[in-house]
Amino acid sequence: MTDSRQGTTPISGVVITLDEADNIEACLASLAQVCSELIVVDSGSSDATLARARAMGARVVEQPYLGDGPQKNVGPALASHRWVLSLDADERLTEQAVTAIRALALSDDGPDGYALRRRNFIGSRWVRACGWYPDYCIRLFDRDRTAFSDTRQHASVQATRTVRLDADLEHYSFADLGELFTKAGGRFSRRAAKIMYLKGRRVNAWSPWLHGSNAFMRKYLFQRGFTAGVDGLSVALSAALNAYLKYAKLLEYQRDAKVREAEDFERIW
Repeated sequence: MTDSRQGTTPISGVVITLDEADNIEACLASLAQVCSELIVVDSGSSDATLARARAMGARVVEQPYLGDGPQKNVGPALASHRWVLSLDADERLTEQAVTAIRALALSDDGPDGYALRRRNFIGSRWVRACGWYPDYCIRLFDRDRTAFSDTRQHASVQATRTVRLDADLEHYSFADLGELFTKAGGRFSRRAAKIMYLKGRRVNAWSPWLHGSNAFMRKYLFQRGFTAGVDGLSVALSAALNAYLKYAKLLEYQRDAKVREAEDFERIW
């Protein structure tokens, strides 16, 4: 079966969402350049995400959040096509990526996954230090041979025969520096702490400081954040904040029954 938007094999585009009304149209428009099917797996949006996704021609599947990997595997399992291109709602294909994907001769005896370099942005600023570039991510894969890992946080496609494409996608994860810190200090660290607690992970009073310090050193020195000015320093500080609070919150769950009882461990997002 052929498709004019892609070499010889049709592709299903999949996105998971929660209140992504500001992002979903641009994401789906990006996918539509190479995909003949669009699937949005939503975990309870209260904004216009679903209406806008349907208006873009996407098939919408409503699924309470299962965790990162399990949630990202819902769409591929329901897709009409074997090859799947999975993007986050705040990611976009560049023209370079569209051209590279269209040129691929996808087959069942070749690579089972293709990785793209990811340009991570704060506002409109592309941050190339701190491990934020090239940041290769497998986004195009054969669902019959591979899938996302069954982990609830930071899942990745477990392809074994991969090719890195000479092309980028863009990731607009933080609107500004304020959001960089509020996400690190808020839902990112809380979600990670919940997941660790549910897995039985336990820490001591030194853990928050040690992990926070290590995160800063890694980003600012070893991954050359110092070459990226204020943005590089901010990324390093936010990584330190996220790591510190992640372990501090886990320690709090261990020690404080009142805090633990007030927390909803069924809601991870």
